[in-house]
Amino acid sequence: MELFISSAHANNAAVAQPNAFLQILPMIAIFAIFYFLVIRPQSKQRKQHRAMVDGLAVGNEVLFAGGLMGKITKIDGEYATVALNPTNSIKIQRTSVISVLPTGTIDHI
Repeated sequence: MELFISSAHANNAAVAQPNAFLQILPMIAIFAIFYFLVIRPQSKQRKQHRAMVDGLAVGNEVLFAGGLMGKITKIDGEYATVALNPTNSIKIQRTSVISVLPTGTIDHI
């Protein structure tokens, strides 16, 4: 009986251990997929939004996060004053602007 046990141990010693790189390869592949499907597109979108916010100017017609539209009448640092109509103006954070509308959009609505 002892003969079989010792031969079994000898066979286990002969089995090669997998390469460390092959063990890490699936994790690298998952990270690469995650990077190209989530991180990179979100980074591009954030850069585009930052460029749009930095390019805001007086007279731009904008749509902002609250769903309201208006025309920028004053920019003061990180805030902008937006005229919703001729009698009402509000102060918003420039980063809350979702998009800059084509000139004349508010008049046509």
